[in-house]
Amino acid sequence: MSRPVLVFATRNRGKLTELEALLAGTDIDVELRSALDFDLPEVVEDRDTFAGNAEKKALEVSAALGHLALADDSGLEVDALGGEPGVFSARYAGTGASDDDNNKKLLAALAGVPEAGRTARFRSALALADVAGGLGDHAIITEGRCEGVILETPRGDGGFGYDPLFFVPELDATFAELGVGTKNDQSHRARAMRAMRPKLASYLRGR
Repeated sequence: MSRPVLVFATRNRGKLTELEALLAGTDIDVELRSALDFDLPEVVEDRDTFAGNAEKKALEVSAALGHLALADDSGLEVDALGGEPGVFSARYAGTGASDDDNNKKLLAALAGVPEAGRTARFRSALALADVAGGLGDHAIITEGRCEGVILETPRGDGGFGYDPLFFVPELDATFAELGVGTKNDQSHRARAMRAMRPKLASYLRGR
């Protein structure tokens, strides 16, 4: 029997690198592919929760390709901004905004807010879909979160998105300073994947 194909339903190369690293070294035997390998229309992320967007992406990609699909939706919630940018994290400064654009808007929105009021968290939802298989139009969903503080100036050259501004006190570093290794042990996406791995392995055994 051929190995099942698992497609990461994202075109974000930073997320792809992290997701691949998070599955490396496990006994989950799948052929990993990326949405970048296929000619797929962009999935419109119009749900109001990370879990809803992840589920929609996973279901649409799985239905289009006939393979297992694993999708992530994640973002930053800042307490002083009422939870913004939230599900709009990737397009906080507008459609097509760069990471730098989003970071500049975030810093402007927090101008004058003291450190004690700059608390925030990264949240991630992962959804596994297999539309042609046993899951049908349902998805397996897991979530993770990581608490931190938004700095006034960026630190570090690694990571992507808001990583240079997101400082984790217990690690005494920003996500951009940690890089893929330690970040992948502690990040919101790592925690969501740790919850997903046994569910994925169990599902594959029962296919």
